[in-house]
Order: sequence, then C-alpha cells, then structure tokens
Amino acid sequence: MTIVFLNSFFKFIFLLTPFFGLSMFLAMTQGYSVPDKRRLALRVGSSALVICLILFFFGRWLFEALGITIDSFRIGGGGLLFLSAVGLVNSNAIDKKNVGETKKDPDHLMHIAVVPLAIPIIVGPGTTAALLVLGAELESMPLKIVNTLAMATALALLTTMLVLSSWIEEKFGQQTITVLSKITGLILAAMAAQMIFTGIRAFLVAAPAVAGA
Repeated sequence: MTIVFLNSFFKFIFLLTPFFGLSMFLAMTQGYSVPDKRRLALRVGSSALVICLILFFFGRWLFEALGITIDSFRIGGGGLLFLSAVGLVNSNAIDKKNVGETKKDPDHLMHIAVVPLAIPIIVGPGTTAALLVLGAELESMPLKIVNTLAMATALALLTTMLVLSSWIEEKFGQQTITVLSKITGLILAAMAAQMIFTGIRAFLVAAPAVAGA
C-alpha cells in the first residue's frame, strides 16, 4: 500500500498544479498582509479538499445518472487535461500589478477563496475530469482510502506552499515559480495522453465484443 500511496500522491501533486496555483495566489494577493494571505491559504486548501472529495467519491454516481461510460470520460477528460497542460506550458509570468489591483480589504480577499482560487485555478476542468475518472474506476474501499489520504497529503503540501507564498517568492523569485509551472505542464500533458490512450484502447477492445453480440 505504501507504493500505491506514493504513486497516488505524486499523481495528485501534478494534477493540482501547485506552482501555477502559487503564481496565481501571489498575483491575486499582491498588497495584502502576510497574516491575511495565510488565512486565505487555509481557506483555499480546505475548500479545495471538500471539492476534490465530492468529485472523487461521487463520480461513479454521476456517470450512472448521465449514462456516460468511464472510458468516454477518460477521452474527454484527458483532452481537457491536455489543454490545461498546454496552457501551463505556454503561460507567461503574471503581471501582478494588473491582477492585484483590487481593494485591499481582508473581507474581500476571503471571497476569492472558493472562486476563483480553489476552483477553477487549483481544481480546474482537467483536474475535475481526472478526479471523476479515478474515483469511478476504483471499486476497492481500501484503495479509495489510500488515494484519499494521498489526495489530502498533496493538498496539505499545496496549502503549506500557499501559507509560505511570500517567503517562497522572496527566496526563489517569480521566474523560478513560472519555470516549475511549465515543467508541471509537461508532466501533466503526459498524464493526459495516458488517460486518452487508455480510453481509446478500452473502446477498441470492447468494439468486437459489442459487434459479436
């Protein structure tokens, strides 16, 4: 189970695109105090965890209700995930002066915790699709528990990065964060391709069986 946990942990790390989330967090909190940023980071982390758990555990019910197969969603979700990866690779450093020009009111800052920071910046369309597929294809409860722990650990790491965002920016600079975000995008593109290929292969295997019936 340790290997499964580590594999799932690294998968969730790349799905949540922490460096892109960190870049956007720094951009949208420019000019706010460090305590306000830390409170916002904790709220973003808890909101993202709730959203991920809902998507992970209720994905199968959603598929059954809409009559969608997991393989269909693998292909469609993989496409969305690939577009997200392309966006990460092609993104440039964010002009914080433009994004951060908002009223420096702590109450206003808390309003952006769920939307847009938790969703769609951290839990975007591609991440949503991947969580739905992963939750729907895992039928064993022990595996679901291990994956849930891995997800929570990945989100805890992401939240810690957001809490320490000012220190990270000071030590490493925005350019380093942008480069790491692009590297994350490359790995995310490979994960998206794997989702699409898995879905297509399942369709090709199932097609002769359906034709024979």
